[in-house]
Amino acid sequence: MLEKINAWIDDTNRKNYDRRRACTEFAQAFAGFYAPEFLASAYFVVTDDIPRPDFPELRQMGFGDFMDMPASGTTYKDTYYIRSSAVSALRVHFHELVHVVQWRELGALNFIQRYMKEILTCGYADAPLEIMAYDLDKRYGAKVDAFDIPEYVIRNL
Repeated sequence: MLEKINAWIDDTNRKNYDRRRACTEFAQAFAGFYAPEFLASAYFVVTDDIPRPDFPELRQMGFGDFMDMPASGTTYKDTYYIRSSAVSALRVHFHELVHVVQWRELGALNFIQRYMKEILTCGYADAPLEIMAYDLDKRYGAKVDAFDIPEYVIRNL
């Protein structure tokens, strides 16, 4: 299943390659949190339909509610998909960039496996990878002093 999801992600990102935008757009807003080099290597796609791998096997495993849950964004490797209604919400971008770091540090198959396990055992709201991203986007929203997000994520995975 992990390989099937990974292949679907690669295909989805490939199909949207020409639509993606570099996160360098957020260099000023995220200064001190994300290095310009990191932002230049992370991308987003504005969409009204967040892509999800809707495989029957995933629903049989218990992911139906998660797959049907409305979301403002979702991250697949170095690219995240964000609803057009949320594109101006910096905290959503910030949150999804935390996931980009998680994907990079864990690697694709390890990220997918860990994320799935956390969703099944903890639920979305209590999944540690999500808690980390929500905590960091809240801190950003509270206007805390800037700190290196990738370094923080790596230390706390």
